[in-house]
Amino acid sequence: MKKVVIGMSGGVDSSVAAILLKQQGYDVIGLFMRNWDSSINNDILGNPTLQNDICPQEQDYNDALAVCKKLNIPLHRVDFVKEYWDYVFTYFLEELKKGRTPNPDIMCNKYIKFDMFVKEAIKLGADYIATGHYARIKDGKLLRGIDDNKDQTYFLSQLSNQQLSNVLFPIGDLEKGKVRAIAEQYDLITAHKKDSTGICFIGERNFKHFLENYLPNTPGKIINIETNTEVGEHIGLMYYTIGQRRGLNLGGNDNRLFVVGKDLNHNILYVALGEDSPYLFSDSCVVEMVNWIGNTKPSDCSAKFRYRQKDNAVHLEYLDNNEILVSYPQQVKAVTPGQACVFYLEEECFGGGIIKEVRKNGEKLWYL
Repeated sequence: MKKVVIGMSGGVDSSVAAILLKQQGYDVIGLFMRNWDSSINNDILGNPTLQNDICPQEQDYNDALAVCKKLNIPLHRVDFVKEYWDYVFTYFLEELKKGRTPNPDIMCNKYIKFDMFVKEAIKLGADYIATGHYARIKDGKLLRGIDDNKDQTYFLSQLSNQQLSNVLFPIGDLEKGKVRAIAEQYDLITAHKKDSTGICFIGERNFKHFLENYLPNTPGKIINIETNTEVGEHIGLMYYTIGQRRGLNLGGNDNRLFVVGKDLNHNILYVALGEDSPYLFSDSCVVEMVNWIGNTKPSDCSAKFRYRQKDNAVHLEYLDNNEILVSYPQQVKAVTPGQACVFYLEEECFGGGIIKEVRKNGEKLWYL
C-alpha cells in the first residue's frame, strides 16, 4: 500500500482530499504546518508587543485534528516558523518596501509547502505528498482545476517539474460545491468552514495595524495625475495597489478615483478618475524570476496577471537574465509590479514570473 502524506490545513479542501485518498486505497498520514509564531517573530524584531495579534492557526490545528480523528488517520505537526520568516515573510516585506504588490502565497508554495514539507514527508516514509489545491497533473503537466472559479495553478507557477513529480491533487477534478457536499456527507467540522483569506498562514487581520509593526508608516500626498492637484493624504504607499478604489478616504472628493501609480522617491500616491482611465492600462511588461515547470516555451500563449483574472492573449519575447517581455496590444488593466504573471496553453500552466516593470508604447510607465 502506497503511503501519502497530506498537508492538513484545517480547511474543507484538505479534509475532503484526505477522504478521497482513503477511498483510493492509500495509507494516509496528515501533516499540519505551523509557520507563524508571534512570540518568535517579535523577538527577531526586538518588538515584544504586536497590535491585533490574534492568529487562527491553533483553531486550524484543532479542526485538522478533529477531521483526522474522524477519518482515523494520524496527524503530525511540524514547525517551519524560521523558514517561513526567511523565505516568505522577508520577501513579502522587501517587496512592499519597493512599492510593489507581492504575492506571498506563491513563495510559500515554492519554499515551504513543496520543499520543507516534502522533506518532512519523506521522513515519514511518503511515496507521495498531497494537498487540497484545485489543480491537476496529467502526463507530467500541471493543468487547471476543473472549477474555473477555484483553480489555483496561479499559485503553483513557481514550482519545478521535479517538485510536482510525486504530488497528488485529489480535489482537482471537483467543483467546490461537490467538495463541501462530501464534507457534509462525512459530517466533518470543516464542512461549512469559511475559506481562508489574508496573508498566507498569518490569516485575516487588520492589515494596516499588522504591517505597522514591521515597516515604517510614512504618510504622504495623494495627487490626481490628470490634473496634478492634491486630493488627499495616503497613510503609507505599502497599503495601496494599482487599480484600488476603496479605502482611499478622500472625504468629499470623487469616490471614483483609482490608484494608478506610486512615486517612492517623493512618497506620492497617484490616482485618476474612472475605472477606464488610460493611466490604468498598459500594453506590455517585463517579467523576472521566470520559472518553467516543463519544457514548454512558446512565443504566443495566454497569461494571468492576477489571480482569478481572465486569460489575456500575450506574445513572449525572451530576454537576457531569464527575463521576458510580455506584450498584449489589446491592453490590460492594472498590471502591477510585484504580482505574478502566469503563462498558460489552454489547460496547461507551464510557468510564470514576477512583474518587474510595466510599459506602454515601448516606454516604462514613470508613475509605476
